[in-house]
Amino acid sequence: MFVGLSNTPREYAWGSRTVIAEMLGEPASGAPEAEYWLGTHPGSPSRIEDSVLTNHARTLSELTTLPFLLKILAADSPLSLQAHPTTAQARKGFERENALGIPLDAPNRNYRDAMHKPELLYALSSEFAALCGFRPVTQTRALLEQLGDDPLVAQLRERLVGDTSLRSVFEWLISRSSGVDELVSRVVELAASRSEPEFEMVGELAASYPADPGIVIALLLNRVVLRPGQVLYLPAGNIHAYLHGVGIELMASSDNVLRGGFTPKHVDVPELLAVLDFRPVPVPLLAPEYPSSGVVVFRPSVPDFELAVVRPPSEPARFSPSGESILLCTEGEILVVGATTEHRLERGKSVYVSADENELAFSGSGTVFVATTNPGNPGASANQQ
Repeated sequence: MFVGLSNTPREYAWGSRTVIAEMLGEPASGAPEAEYWLGTHPGSPSRIEDSVLTNHARTLSELTTLPFLLKILAADSPLSLQAHPTTAQARKGFERENALGIPLDAPNRNYRDAMHKPELLYALSSEFAALCGFRPVTQTRALLEQLGDDPLVAQLRERLVGDTSLRSVFEWLISRSSGVDELVSRVVELAASRSEPEFEMVGELAASYPADPGIVIALLLNRVVLRPGQVLYLPAGNIHAYLHGVGIELMASSDNVLRGGFTPKHVDVPELLAVLDFRPVPVPLLAPEYPSSGVVVFRPSVPDFELAVVRPPSEPARFSPSGESILLCTEGEILVVGATTEHRLERGKSVYVSADENELAFSGSGTVFVATTNPGNPGASANQQ
């Protein structure tokens, strides 16, 4: 069964006013459209275009429940600095806040469900800039030395005495302890005269979020600029922030976000500290797999989702989702043939595909993203438990 889907873009202040509308082939609303959701998440379940096919179910969540959520993401300015919990942390936090009687929609709620929220981001724009994970302290110290001998910056360097100091330095900054506001102001001032990408980033962050301690925290993190087709994978505990760009995002169907900066929303410092993984990591790029002609697959370390990107060559490209799937066409026109029926996808259109369609054959000219579960990881990886 193929079921056409649609939705209304999510209006967040950091979103683009044109990109998502152009991708969907619809008039721009005039509002900052940040995300377009495809899935069964209760925050914005996909609408079913022809309910006759689904026994009059009007939303995809009335028909099924998917463990993943597919999005178009269009960021014109930075998203919040954030991290996501493991399943065990989410379950414990969800139960604790339920016991305290905190409403699910309360602004001070940390856990809105009992699920983890790993995610991947596939870059579509010519540049997609992000912060992702702590880098080694030696690299951060070398970067700070480029700001000269300023006493406040020197004090920060002195606090960074090895990778094990990252937690204490982060806690000092995020808590806005004594001296932090002065340090942020000085770093912004000194960075204005530098041309390195990290210091240009400081100016951009300060323009959007003046005096936010996240401006200095950003210098502790890996900064990466993705090119089209590159993918970041962000597991539980990884601190990150998308800075600007357009991409396809695929994640577990959860809304658990622990924020740490660049936001007017709730920031729970103790809970964020409990969730974060302070071990330095390289930029977490996810390597592609090439199972067949015209198909590229990105498989993370969790069973909740995988992403296939299909661009048919002269002959049909074939891919077998491991279960239910959602298809999104971002360019061209593609005919998708399954075991029982077929569906034609054009730019901006999406469709739910039931598991009984088995192997899918794609023909035509264009690009289709396929979100489905991950058969290579039937159980959650150790760091997600």
